[in-house]
Amino acid sequence: MTKLLYKDTFAVIGKMGQGSAENPKEWIMPLWDTANANFHEVEPLICKNKDGVPLIWGAMNDINENNKRWGETGKYMASGEAHLDSIAPEGWTKWIIPAQTYLVVSCTMDKYGEIFKEMTDKLGTGIVGTVHEFYPEPGNPNVLDIYFPVAEGNKKMS
Repeated sequence: MTKLLYKDTFAVIGKMGQGSAENPKEWIMPLWDTANANFHEVEPLICKNKDGVPLIWGAMNDINENNKRWGETGKYMASGEAHLDSIAPEGWTKWIIPAQTYLVVSCTMDKYGEIFKEMTDKLGTGIVGTVHEFYPEPGNPNVLDIYFPVAEGNKKMS
């Protein structure tokens, strides 16, 4: 499923790491292990949907944290969405994700690489920032939505 979605500025708090864009699983998976093992430390800060389910994000950023696409290296945060005024506890990191319009593609983890490549090839320079992952079923990392930013701020897509 693919949809266009505007998302206002939001914050994420999580465990952040930096590594090679060629081998992201090697350094990203340990971030999830650490974040999941210590989630109780930030759980009160994490926003939840109407059913009380935490909003879980795999947020990405360039190495200078300017919301640019990855080059040879990038940053990733295994995180939960938090209120903008939340303060990250010691050992955790907070990022502010700017308001953007996203092309959101739902997929499963086994199709992630294929969908990511297909969309980045198709959208090319139309991707205006860092791509993010949203996990609508916390505890089930196999189901995710990939958020490709296609317009900055509150620009309307035609």
